Amino acid sequence: MQIFDGHNDALSRLWCSGEDPVARFTREAGHINRDAAKRGGFAGGLFALYSPQRRTAFDFRGFRGGNMPLSTPMEQGPALQPVIAELGIARRLADAGLIRLCTTVAEIEAAMAEGVIAAVLHLEGAECIDPELTVLDALYHAGLRSLGPVWSRPTIWGDGVPFGHGRDGDTGPGLTELGRKLIARCKELGIVVDTSHLTMKGFWDIAEMGLPMVATHSNAWDLCQCTRNLTPAQLKAVGETGGMAGLNFATVFLSETGWSTGRATIDDCLRQLDAMIEGAGEDHVGLGSDMDGAPLPEGISDCGDLPALVQAMRDHGFGDALVEKLCHGNWLAFLRRQWGS
Repeated sequence: MQIFDGHNDALSRLWCSGEDPVARFTREAGHINRDAAKRGGFAGGLFALYSPQRRTAFDFRGFRGGNMPLSTPMEQGPALQPVIAELGIARRLADAGLIRLCTTVAEIEAAMAEGVIAAVLHLEGAECIDPELTVLDALYHAGLRSLGPVWSRPTIWGDGVPFGHGRDGDTGPGLTELGRKLIARCKELGIVVDTSHLTMKGFWDIAEMGLPMVATHSNAWDLCQCTRNLTPAQLKAVGETGGMAGLNFATVFLSETGWSTGRATIDDCLRQLDAMIEGAGEDHVGLGSDMDGAPLPEGISDCGDLPALVQAMRDHGFGDALVEKLCHGNWLAFLRRQWGS
């Protein structure tokens, strides 16, 4: 079963490593690499461009039952540098034949048919974009087709949610006027707008602007009551607007026990899928693993272990048609509706 995944941080991981990205991707390193992808049927997905405060991977050890405040804001210049570097890494991987950068569903399907990883560029947090949106247009012409206006920190576009537990994502204000301008331009260009990391008020602001509601890597709040997950009303909006919600494999977002211990299982993934399907509908749920950016559940050490999740879906009672939708069909159908090709 081929997997098209809604979110990963492989490009950021490769940039943070400081090594030759092509050499590192071709050996057993990280959650996503050449050999693991072949073993696991990882056929493509949305590859995030992300600006860390420091050139190091995000540290999830701050959880384990605690809370983490919002990160400090990031200026445009320092945020742009890692995004450009990660874009360069994507180009190097493409030049080496390890991935294929895609901007249409036809290109994604062709790459998947040829056994080449289909990569759609996604921007996770828009701090690198200027108020005039000239950088947005430049990134679009470089292949960007998906954008989350915020990560978990304040921006000129709006606020992200802190990593917290025992409450929902209603943690701060919604979109600013500049944020509405950014979203309107994304709508004009056909760029997918991702609400993962955005406050609840920001989520509903985007809904009012008439976009399909997308949360590329967020789970059901009812099963893990943390700020990063979606309430029943939000999941319902995802389905009613023809959007998508991607199952986040991060242990701390899968279950209450996962939040407090950092450990979760494939069964927790199945329970989340049940809740997400009930809330949004079976045509509007896929995978959004957050690989290379999050701790994974037991039984999934990297993307080479994805067949274990697929088999668990079947054993759980999901029929072949539903498994195919969850693994890639729903994401491709959504992107075709979004892009028209």
